[in-house]
Amino acid sequence: MNLRQKIFHISSDVEFNDTALQMFRFQYQNNAVYQKYCNFLNKNPQNIDNVNQIPFLPVEFFKTQPICSSPKQPQIIFTSSGTTGMQQSKHPVVDLSIYETSFFKAFEQFFGKTDDFCFFALLPSYLEREGSSLIYMAEKLIEKSTYKQSGFYLYNHNELIENLKTNEQQNIPTILLGVTFALLDLADKWPKDFRLKNTVVIETGGMKGRRKEMIREELHRALKSAFGVDYIASEYGMTELLSQAYMKENTVFQSPPWMKILIRDVNDPFTYLPKGKAGGINIIDLANIYSCSFIETKDLGRITSEGFEVLGRFDNSDIRGCNLLVQ
Repeated sequence: MNLRQKIFHISSDVEFNDTALQMFRFQYQNNAVYQKYCNFLNKNPQNIDNVNQIPFLPVEFFKTQPICSSPKQPQIIFTSSGTTGMQQSKHPVVDLSIYETSFFKAFEQFFGKTDDFCFFALLPSYLEREGSSLIYMAEKLIEKSTYKQSGFYLYNHNELIENLKTNEQQNIPTILLGVTFALLDLADKWPKDFRLKNTVVIETGGMKGRRKEMIREELHRALKSAFGVDYIASEYGMTELLSQAYMKENTVFQSPPWMKILIRDVNDPFTYLPKGKAGGINIIDLANIYSCSFIETKDLGRITSEGFEVLGRFDNSDIRGCNLLVQ
């Protein structure tokens, strides 16, 4: 089984670690930027035999360098959102089929078969620009749905409310995928006497300067109260990754088998912290085979017995579009 085939067939920590080490060797040899960074740290395949020894590339490199582990031309370049004048991250994707396999498998792991759901995507700020990996994912989920009413919504909240009510009356399993500020706008207009029973609300984060930042618990309380649901789900992803983690009924995120979270010491980025200790989030995303699978993010978090929490951002870092609520 080659490296690409291994990624989505991982069933144990041993398999994950073996695949991650194989991925490191591949990307060290084929990613010039990553190799230069590893050499600067005096790290290479000859002196690394443990996953915890692998260097994590700071996410800021995606803003200034071409992070690619293949000589092929990218099929698409995903770009990050940001305010005017902010430098965007660019993620060249050589093989979109890997991204599609990743998000379909992750969604189905956490929510069920894709074609069982009707999808309503309320993502106005993403629709209004090009290069969004979230829009690409939503498009493919909508395409795979067997319900022809699946689709995108910009600011047409009244139409969305009517379609949600119709789906509820017909007992159609529905996913409402929305950017945070847009879901709050929809909640303000939601009829107080109508409750969602067959709809899962998934917030992707992002106030985009449209509303006051809220901690996640406050946001979820407000949305649960408005829509009458037992829980609000969350998606954790970013432009520089090809995988997503999800939060469902509990209060922590869980990642698919090919994605792993490590927490680094904020004062010593090469020291990793045990469960329960807060620090910087490092992500191993094995689906990033043709860019870099080892990303040092600017997010703060901690690992729990059930998954991981996202606690916020490092001071002076950019506010990211996908699920970065100030804690």
